[in-house]
Amino acid sequence: MVHDNVLKVQNQIQEACRLCGRNIQEITLVAVTKYATVEGIQEAIDSGIRDIAESRVEEAQQKFPPLLAKNSKVRAHLIGHLQTNKAKDVITVGAYGHMPLFIQSVDSLKLAQEIEKQAAKLDKTVDILVQFNIAREEQKFGAAPQDALNLIEGISPLTHIRMKGFMCMAPYTQDQDIIRKTFVSLRSIRDQVKITFRGHPRVDTGVLSMGMSGDYKIAIEEGSTMVRLGSAIFKSGK
Repeated sequence: MVHDNVLKVQNQIQEACRLCGRNIQEITLVAVTKYATVEGIQEAIDSGIRDIAESRVEEAQQKFPPLLAKNSKVRAHLIGHLQTNKAKDVITVGAYGHMPLFIQSVDSLKLAQEIEKQAAKLDKTVDILVQFNIAREEQKFGAAPQDALNLIEGISPLTHIRMKGFMCMAPYTQDQDIIRKTFVSLRSIRDQVKITFRGHPRVDTGVLSMGMSGDYKIAIEEGSTMVRLGSAIFKSGK
């Protein structure tokens, strides 16, 4: 099932890229393993998946170490909210792999500074995305869009962090216009940061992580370079 789902999703991404004139090589597919067993994740890896993600540190601690130790080309991501007191734990999980850990949910300078502190202790470098709560939903985490420039200014001097771009989640709605506006807004933040920090050696704006199983085609149309798919890969009937 997982193998077939991976092929299906890859074909759908290819078609979405074709329709909007993009190259599929611009898109990184991240498999969100919330619904998956270690065996199912390994099947996805055997089918070509190179990026795996969890929302909770505890789940990553359970699933990822043996997979990362066995699969040298696989990169681990954390996409859920990270509490500062668990920064060391998630960095330790990433240490089992050969690829840098990727934390997609950095939403405050305090969190970035704690990741920096713990990464320095472990002599590791961590890739991050800055997460924004574009729709300003109370139940979701993410920095406020208006704080973008100040937040990135604060993150930029941290030497054990490599800022790679931005992440957001669209609201849970069937209204495609609202979803699209969310992605357009994150792209606008990226464009503003790109201009403001042009030439800065520690501010990379190349990654736009936006789009999940229900809305990734819209995200690709609006410039996403990284889509995060869970149920489309690991659930039957999707």
